[in-house]
This record gives sequence, C-alpha cells and structure tokens, in this order.
Amino acid sequence: MARVMIVDDAEFMRMVIKDTLLKHGHEVVAEMADGEEAIQTYLEIKPDLVLMDIITPAIDVITSDMDEKEALKKLLVMDPDAKMVMCSSFGQQALITESMKIGTMGFIVKPLKSDGMLDVIRKIAEPN
Repeated sequence: MARVMIVDDAEFMRMVIKDTLLKHGHEVVAEMADGEEAIQTYLEIKPDLVLMDIITPAIDVITSDMDEKEALKKLLVMDPDAKMVMCSSFGQQALITESMKIGTMGFIVKPLKSDGMLDVIRKIAEPN
C-alpha cells in the first residue's frame, strides 16, 4: 500500500482524506496545511505519493507570493520522480491542466469520492 503525504489548508479535508486512506490500508506519513511545510518535510519522509490541494495559501515566507504551482515545481525539482496528485474543486479545469503540464501525475475532483481517489492512488503509487 502507498505511503501518502496530504497537503490541504482545510483540516476537515485532510481528515476525510486520511480516514479514507487508512480504511483502505494506506499509510498517511504526513499531513500539512501548506506547500511550504510540504517542501520542508518531503525529503525527510520520501512518501510514495503527495496529494496536494490545488489552491493553498501563499507559502513563501519571505515573498508571500509562491502558489501551489510553485510548490509543485519546487517539489519536482527536489525529486523529479515525485508522484504528485492535485485535488481541486469542480470548475478549476485551467488549474488542473496547468498542473498536469508542470508534472502532476493525476488529479482528484472535490468533493472527493473515495473510489475515485483510491483508483488514482492505485494507478500512480502502487507497482503493477
């Protein structure tokens, strides 16, 4: 099963994702509210997969202008083999497309449906 890091500014959403993952045998190795924490923690944890909300608060402490796309880029520079899945609300197709161009391997549309989320994780994180 996959070792997953969850990045979402909504605590409730992190809890829903975590509960679903745990019920299906996955391990949640870290939860964080923003990309800054994800960037700081990623190399220590080396998760199999990162589930990141496509809309997170500004995460660059110094300039306060880094967005989720910049966090995604930074994580992929740190580890080009990182498996990233973006979560988004319905109607954010442009952001999903842009994230896929950057290097996201999949996306999950909110409100989350556990079967859909688990299918994406299975396809991306688990060996064939």
